[in-house]
Amino acid sequence: MRDTKLGPRALAARALGAAAVLLFVTPFLFAVSTSLRPAGDVARDPVALPTSFTFENFTRVYSEIEYARSLFNTLVITGGTCLVVVLVGAMAGYGLGRSTRRWSVWVYRAFMAGLSVPFFVFIAPLYLLMRDLQLLGTTGGVILIYAAVNLPIAVFFYTSFVRAIPEELDEAAQLDGAGRLRTFVSVYLPLLGPVSATLLLFVTLSVWNDLIIPLVFLQDAGQRTIVVNAYALLDPKIAQPTDLFPAALLGILPLLLLFVFFQRRMVEGMTGGAVKG
Repeated sequence: MRDTKLGPRALAARALGAAAVLLFVTPFLFAVSTSLRPAGDVARDPVALPTSFTFENFTRVYSEIEYARSLFNTLVITGGTCLVVVLVGAMAGYGLGRSTRRWSVWVYRAFMAGLSVPFFVFIAPLYLLMRDLQLLGTTGGVILIYAAVNLPIAVFFYTSFVRAIPEELDEAAQLDGAGRLRTFVSVYLPLLGPVSATLLLFVTLSVWNDLIIPLVFLQDAGQRTIVVNAYALLDPKIAQPTDLFPAALLGILPLLLLFVFFQRRMVEGMTGGAVKG
């Protein structure tokens, strides 16, 4: 019979893992319990265990932040940004990864320089540029800003991935009569699935949780995202946990559902590049 006893190192590793899980789960459970407690109960003892539950906090916050409209705006901005970043980044990565000309090196370095410059440096001139282009206060303008912010990391991912692909694939496609565009769409685009899955995860989280860009470049209340409307609940004099925690949970709920339903596909995409066919 196989011995199933664990050694000291295995026990220590499991204990450390359990402690880490508890460390990350405890704040989430605290937010859920506080959101379900009556306001008076929280005011008397903010860290006590709940004695009664109510959904009044969620219903009130749902109405105050105009959750349905805010969710739609956030989905449109996030989805549009992901689409632009993946398409433009993949094409730029393919061109820069396969080009041997000197100018392509400088273009790649220019993209990499964009990773080192904080976004706050560009807020003022970018605001004036959006105003002059009549894109200030528009969803399309915000999508373009997010795409520009995330393109350097996308070009870095795709260019590095393309350079690791054997050039014999290009030669085989050319022998079959395929041009550059057809080679990119039929050969390279399917191979870029793993890096695209990783990039989409990164871009979705950064856009969904961002406050600065929609707060500065969207003035219309009907265009606000979930994070901006949740921020509007902040009182400069006092913080209400029964408002902030439900707003935060409603904000991350779509992301949690998205990752639950597409977890397997995302993991397969991110790990698929490690397996050679």
